[in-house]
Amino acid sequence: MNQDQLKRLVGEAALEYVRTDSIIGVGTGSTVNCFIEALLQSGIRIEAAVSSSEATTALLEAGGIKVIDLNQTGGLDVYIDGADEFDAHRRLIKGGGGALTREKIVTAASRTFVCIADQSKQVNVLGAFPLPVEVIPMARSLVARSMVALGGQPEWRKDFVTDNGNYILDVHNLDLVDPVGMEKTINNLAGVVTCGLFALRPADLVLVAHKDGIKKL
Repeated sequence: MNQDQLKRLVGEAALEYVRTDSIIGVGTGSTVNCFIEALLQSGIRIEAAVSSSEATTALLEAGGIKVIDLNQTGGLDVYIDGADEFDAHRRLIKGGGGALTREKIVTAASRTFVCIADQSKQVNVLGAFPLPVEVIPMARSLVARSMVALGGQPEWRKDFVTDNGNYILDVHNLDLVDPVGMEKTINNLAGVVTCGLFALRPADLVLVAHKDGIKKL
């Protein structure tokens, strides 16, 4: 079973957590796109979705799903999203697609965060995947110097602007043995919108696609 097949498998598995007539949060990325495809084919009727990116909004609306602003609704039943990395404690690195800030907001608004991923994304210690940090444009160099001081090697994601009009620094080689502490430290830096560590609010459940089926973490 190849990686695309694993993504489809776990996308379908997430349907179990979607209640009829509910408002759900939908994340961003290739695995989430498989979930959207499965949702459209399932016939499950939902009231609306809150999307974490313009790309996801376009996919949902093309499939006939109403997308609403988070400000129009209260808390969300469930948020379905992928991850670039996850550990045994369901802590994540996200933001490879650049939607980390909106993803973090939708996560905070959701009662249950279901992360969907294939087994290749599981690690013992977070940090092999460079940590995305969304920054206000004028603070790019300032934050980059802070990342160096923290032991990382920041790389500006050139020719990329987030849906919020900001820049991304991809920080390599950070020591993330204490991801909760590092998330707090980075998020407190002036000029940082947020970082791609989801450790203060980890996933409630990770559905992991293996070649022999779905495992729940």
